[in-house]
Amino acid sequence: MKKWLIALAGVLLSFTLVACGSKSVATTDGGKITESAYYSSLKGTSSGKQVLQQMILNKVLEKQYGNKVKDSKVTDAFNKYKKQYGSSFNAVLQQNGMTASGLKNDIRSNLLLQEAVKDNIKITDAQLKKQFKSYQPKVTVNQILVAKKSTAEKVISELKNGKSFSSLAKKYSTDSATKNKGGRIAAFDNTNTSLDTNFKKAAFKLNNGQYTKTPVKTQYGYQVIQMVNHPKKGSYKDHESELKDQIVQSKLQDSATVKSVVSKVLKKGNVQIQDKDLQNVLADYLTSSSSKK
Repeated sequence: MKKWLIALAGVLLSFTLVACGSKSVATTDGGKITESAYYSSLKGTSSGKQVLQQMILNKVLEKQYGNKVKDSKVTDAFNKYKKQYGSSFNAVLQQNGMTASGLKNDIRSNLLLQEAVKDNIKITDAQLKKQFKSYQPKVTVNQILVAKKSTAEKVISELKNGKSFSSLAKKYSTDSATKNKGGRIAAFDNTNTSLDTNFKKAAFKLNNGQYTKTPVKTQYGYQVIQMVNHPKKGSYKDHESELKDQIVQSKLQDSATVKSVVSKVLKKGNVQIQDKDLQNVLADYLTSSSSKK
């Protein structure tokens, strides 16, 4: 199972702080647990503070960048996850303690943070040129997955004898999701993290119509790859938008950059903490922001 890829400025938690009040959240024969008691208990924990930080961040991000993240973009990203996991989607949600609506909220939060990072970093020509060295445009391939090297070699031998890739995928591939589609997988570029590194390296070396002449050893077994569409790379100027997006994605993996951006966003958001016990809940971010002046 591939990793569930939703990360946003630390750990995203699925529960929220409740409003302070006398309403019961649970009753027992030993007494009731009120919202105010629950709130008081939760706010003193590191998990409760993380939730409050996230809720505040979501509010200010929405205010500052909400108009840049369309609902259709969230839906597209959500549908990609559904397609990626197929019939296992609901099971994966349950394993991660999530719901479909919760995932959509997390996707939106992640996209808002992307916009904030994009808005608060400066990307130079030198950075674009450096990124271009590893850049690969999205390629489309077919693949056949088998357990044994000898089987992969047999597939390659039959390809050399004129058998179609599609018929061999149906006959030999153990990948049930693609074997009846000629082995076709979703297009991918150099930023893809779900595919095996050896698989990507072998694929990027192929020209249109070519297939791997030796089995490709991956974490899943042995694979034979056929290139369907490998666009020409061109110059870095031809792909400036994609390169900027890739740099932004790499910055999102850098905790120092994310912390710096979050600090700027929170300071601009004029956050006021009303609960005196939580006055310092954003201290790490706001102190970091002010210390860089």
